[in-house]
Amino acid sequence: MRVKICGITQPEQSLAITSLGATALGFICVPSSPRYVNIAQIQAAIAPIPPNIDKIGVFANTTISEITQIVKKSRLTGVQLHGDETPEFCHQLRQSLSQVEIIKAIRVRSLEHLQTTTHYTDYVDTLLLDAYHPQHLGGTGQTLDWPMLNQEFSPSLPWFLAGGLTPDNILTALSQIKPHGIDLSSGVEHSPGNKDLDKVALLFQNLGNR
Repeated sequence: MRVKICGITQPEQSLAITSLGATALGFICVPSSPRYVNIAQIQAAIAPIPPNIDKIGVFANTTISEITQIVKKSRLTGVQLHGDETPEFCHQLRQSLSQVEIIKAIRVRSLEHLQTTTHYTDYVDTLLLDAYHPQHLGGTGQTLDWPMLNQEFSPSLPWFLAGGLTPDNILTALSQIKPHGIDLSSGVEHSPGNKDLDKVALLFQNLGNR
Protein backbone atom coordinates (compact mmCIF):
# COMPACT_ATOMS: atom_id res chain seq x y z
CA MET A 1 0.00 0.00 0.00
CA ARG A 2 1.22 3.48 -0.88
CA VAL A 3 1.74 5.87 2.01
CA LYS A 4 1.91 9.57 1.18
CA ILE A 5 2.91 12.16 3.75
CA CYS A 6 1.71 15.51 2.47
CA GLY A 7 2.60 19.10 3.27
CA ILE A 8 6.37 18.67 3.52
CA THR A 9 8.12 22.01 4.09
CA GLN A 10 11.45 21.10 5.73
CA PRO A 11 14.15 19.38 3.65
CA GLU A 12 15.64 17.58 6.64
CA GLN A 13 12.28 15.98 7.36
CA SER A 14 11.82 14.60 3.85
CA LEU A 15 14.66 12.09 4.19
CA ALA A 16 13.62 11.12 7.72
CA ILE A 17 10.03 10.49 6.63
CA THR A 18 11.02 8.35 3.65
CA SER A 19 13.48 6.44 5.84
CA LEU A 20 10.58 5.58 8.16
CA GLY A 21 8.63 4.08 5.27
CA ALA A 22 6.76 6.71 3.23
CA THR A 23 6.50 5.86 -0.46
CA ALA A 24 5.42 9.36 -1.52
CA LEU A 25 5.87 12.94 -0.35
CA GLY A 26 3.45 15.75 -1.10
CA PHE A 27 4.42 19.37 -1.64
CA ILE A 28 1.78 22.09 -1.48
CA CYS A 29 2.03 24.46 -4.44
CA VAL A 30 -0.94 26.60 -3.38
CA PRO A 31 0.33 30.02 -2.21
CA SER A 32 -2.56 30.57 0.21
CA SER A 33 -1.77 27.38 2.15
CA PRO A 34 0.22 27.50 5.41
CA ARG A 35 2.16 24.53 3.99
CA TYR A 36 3.09 26.28 0.73
CA VAL A 37 6.57 25.68 -0.68
CA ASN A 38 8.22 27.26 -3.73
CA ILE A 39 10.31 25.57 -6.41
CA ALA A 40 13.61 26.06 -4.55
CA GLN A 41 12.16 24.55 -1.37
CA ILE A 42 10.82 21.55 -3.28
CA GLN A 43 14.18 21.03 -4.96
CA ALA A 44 15.93 21.13 -1.57
CA ALA A 45 13.49 18.61 -0.08
CA ILE A 46 13.71 16.24 -3.05
CA ALA A 47 17.52 16.28 -3.34
CA PRO A 48 18.32 13.83 -0.51
CA ILE A 49 15.57 11.26 -1.05
CA PRO A 50 15.83 8.05 -3.12
CA PRO A 51 14.65 8.18 -6.75
CA ASN A 52 11.97 5.54 -6.17
CA ILE A 53 10.01 7.85 -3.85
CA ASP A 54 7.03 9.55 -5.51
CA LYS A 55 7.21 13.34 -5.38
CA ILE A 56 3.75 14.86 -5.73
CA GLY A 57 2.96 18.54 -6.23
CA VAL A 58 -0.46 19.61 -4.94
CA PHE A 59 -2.22 22.30 -6.99
CA ALA A 60 -5.63 23.93 -6.86
CA ASN A 61 -7.17 25.87 -9.75
CA THR A 62 -3.75 26.55 -11.27
CA THR A 63 -3.12 27.02 -15.00
CA ILE A 64 -1.69 24.17 -17.02
CA SER A 65 1.32 26.27 -18.02
CA GLU A 66 2.16 27.06 -14.40
CA ILE A 67 1.73 23.45 -13.28
CA THR A 68 3.95 22.28 -16.13
CA GLN A 69 6.65 24.81 -15.29
CA ILE A 70 6.73 23.91 -11.61
CA VAL A 71 6.70 20.16 -12.30
CA LYS A 72 9.60 20.34 -14.73
CA LYS A 73 11.74 22.70 -12.65
CA SER A 74 11.09 20.81 -9.42
CA ARG A 75 11.35 17.35 -11.01
CA LEU A 76 8.07 16.24 -9.50
CA THR A 77 6.82 12.80 -10.52
CA GLY A 78 3.15 13.50 -9.90
CA VAL A 79 0.49 16.20 -9.81
CA GLN A 80 -2.42 16.21 -7.38
CA LEU A 81 -5.31 18.44 -8.44
CA HIS A 82 -7.17 19.59 -5.36
CA GLY A 83 -9.41 22.34 -6.76
CA ASP A 84 -12.33 22.51 -9.17
CA GLU A 85 -10.49 21.04 -12.14
CA THR A 86 -12.75 19.48 -14.78
CA PRO A 87 -12.20 16.17 -16.58
CA GLU A 88 -11.34 18.23 -19.69
CA PHE A 89 -8.67 20.11 -17.74
CA CYS A 90 -7.18 16.78 -16.61
CA HIS A 91 -7.17 15.60 -20.22
CA GLN A 92 -5.34 18.75 -21.34
CA LEU A 93 -2.83 18.44 -18.52
CA ARG A 94 -2.12 14.88 -19.61
CA GLN A 95 -1.15 16.18 -23.04
CA SER A 96 1.34 18.54 -21.42
CA LEU A 97 2.73 16.10 -18.85
CA SER A 98 2.47 12.67 -20.42
CA GLN A 99 4.97 10.97 -18.10
CA VAL A 100 3.67 12.36 -14.81
CA GLU A 101 1.08 10.71 -12.55
CA ILE A 102 -2.12 12.74 -12.35
CA ILE A 103 -4.13 12.42 -9.14
CA LYS A 104 -7.56 14.04 -8.86
CA ALA A 105 -8.66 14.83 -5.34
CA ILE A 106 -12.38 14.84 -4.63
CA ARG A 107 -13.54 16.59 -1.46
CA VAL A 108 -16.56 14.44 -0.71
CA ARG A 109 -19.67 16.34 0.44
CA SER A 110 -22.25 13.60 -0.04
CA LEU A 111 -22.96 10.24 -1.61
CA GLU A 112 -24.17 12.01 -4.76
CA HIS A 113 -20.97 14.02 -4.91
CA LEU A 114 -18.95 10.82 -4.61
CA GLN A 115 -20.43 9.63 -7.90
CA THR A 116 -18.65 12.46 -9.76
CA THR A 117 -15.43 10.46 -9.49
CA THR A 118 -16.58 8.39 -12.46
CA HIS A 119 -16.25 11.47 -14.71
CA TYR A 120 -12.47 11.46 -14.19
CA THR A 121 -11.56 7.82 -14.62
CA ASP A 122 -10.59 8.16 -18.29
CA TYR A 123 -8.36 11.17 -17.68
CA VAL A 124 -6.34 10.59 -14.51
CA ASP A 125 -4.19 7.82 -13.06
CA THR A 126 -5.32 7.92 -9.45
CA LEU A 127 -8.14 9.30 -7.33
CA LEU A 128 -7.90 10.77 -3.84
CA LEU A 129 -10.85 11.15 -1.49
CA ASP A 130 -10.66 13.92 1.10
CA ALA A 131 -13.12 15.40 3.57
CA TYR A 132 -14.99 18.49 2.44
CA HIS A 133 -14.49 21.79 4.26
CA PRO A 134 -16.04 25.02 2.92
CA GLN A 135 -12.98 27.18 3.67
CA HIS A 136 -10.03 24.78 3.35
CA LEU A 137 -8.83 22.55 0.53
CA GLY A 138 -7.25 19.98 2.82
CA GLY A 139 -5.29 19.38 6.01
CA THR A 140 -8.37 20.04 8.14
CA GLY A 141 -8.27 16.91 10.27
CA GLN A 142 -11.84 16.02 9.31
CA THR A 143 -12.56 12.39 8.46
CA LEU A 144 -14.76 10.88 5.78
CA ASP A 145 -17.71 8.56 6.29
CA TRP A 146 -15.74 5.32 6.05
CA PRO A 147 -18.73 2.91 6.18
CA MET A 148 -20.36 4.83 3.30
CA LEU A 149 -17.22 4.48 1.22
CA ASN A 150 -17.08 0.77 1.93
CA GLN A 151 -20.62 0.34 0.65
CA GLU A 152 -20.68 2.80 -2.24
CA PHE A 153 -17.20 3.35 -3.65
CA SER A 154 -15.60 0.85 -6.02
CA PRO A 155 -13.68 2.84 -8.66
CA SER A 156 -11.86 1.38 -11.62
CA LEU A 157 -8.74 3.34 -10.67
CA PRO A 158 -6.34 3.10 -7.73
CA TRP A 159 -7.24 5.56 -4.99
CA PHE A 160 -5.87 7.26 -1.89
CA LEU A 161 -7.83 7.74 1.31
CA ALA A 162 -7.20 11.11 2.97
CA GLY A 163 -9.05 13.25 5.49
CA GLY A 164 -8.25 13.27 9.19
CA LEU A 165 -6.11 10.13 9.24
CA THR A 166 -3.81 9.71 12.24
CA PRO A 167 -1.63 6.95 13.69
CA ASP A 168 -4.44 6.36 16.21
CA ASN A 169 -7.31 5.86 13.75
CA ILE A 170 -5.55 4.41 10.72
CA LEU A 171 -6.18 0.78 11.63
CA THR A 172 -9.86 1.50 12.27
CA ALA A 173 -10.11 3.11 8.85
CA LEU A 174 -8.32 0.27 7.10
CA SER A 175 -10.48 -2.33 8.84
CA GLN A 176 -13.50 -0.77 7.11
CA ILE A 177 -12.18 0.16 3.66
CA LYS A 178 -9.39 -0.98 1.38
CA PRO A 179 -7.77 1.96 -0.43
CA HIS A 180 -4.65 1.50 -2.54
CA GLY A 181 -2.94 4.26 -0.60
CA ILE A 182 -3.31 6.58 2.37
CA ASP A 183 -2.48 10.28 2.60
CA LEU A 184 -1.70 12.00 5.90
CA SER A 185 -0.88 15.61 6.68
CA SER A 186 -2.26 17.27 9.81
CA GLY A 187 -2.47 13.90 11.58
CA VAL A 188 1.33 13.67 11.78
CA GLU A 189 2.21 17.31 12.52
CA HIS A 190 3.29 19.55 15.35
CA SER A 191 1.98 22.52 13.35
CA PRO A 192 1.21 23.11 9.65
CA GLY A 193 4.24 21.94 7.66
CA ASN A 194 6.25 20.85 10.69
CA LYS A 195 5.95 17.08 10.84
CA ASP A 196 6.07 15.13 14.09
CA LEU A 197 8.53 12.35 13.32
CA ASP A 198 7.43 10.39 16.40
CA LYS A 199 3.89 10.31 15.00
CA VAL A 200 5.19 9.28 11.58
CA ALA A 201 7.16 6.46 13.22
CA LEU A 202 4.07 5.38 15.17
CA LEU A 203 2.04 5.35 11.96
CA PHE A 204 4.40 2.87 10.33
CA GLN A 205 4.65 0.84 13.51
CA ASN A 206 0.87 0.49 13.56
CA LEU A 207 0.70 -0.30 9.85
CA GLY A 208 3.28 -3.03 10.41
CA ASN A 209 1.11 -4.59 13.09
CA ARG A 210 -1.90 -5.11 10.86
